[in-house]
Amino acid sequence: QVQLAETGGGLVQAGDSLRLSCAASGRTFNIYLMAWFRQAPGKEREFVAGITWSGGRTYYGDSVKGRFTISRDNAKNTAYLQMNSLNSEDTAVYYCAAEKSPYYSRSATLYDYWGQGTQVTVSS
Repeated sequence: QVQLAETGGGLVQAGDSLRLSCAASGRTFNIYLMAWFRQAPGKEREFVAGITWSGGRTYYGDSVKGRFTISRDNAKNTAYLQMNSLNSEDTAVYYCAAEKSPYYSRSATLYDYWGQGTQVTVSS
């Protein structure tokens, strides 16, 4: 059992930055990959970024590469998503997710644990 809790969302203007946090609790030893997804109204859930818990290898979706940075603090059982140069296309609910199987996936349906989501709204 793993619990994930996101914080850090909010309303910002285009060009601003936000940092999201995802605190993991429970049986975190079995987590292989921590990831961020987002879902805009009426759209499919989209992979944003991922990081392996042990080695720190990172993956990014094409739409955010170069603007967003994923990181983790193993001692705090927390993953972060630093979002810079935000624009209106980044408006979505952002979800933290965790995968226990030792392989990388961009498919939301294959992740084992999910947070409740945090709203990010970018105005222009």
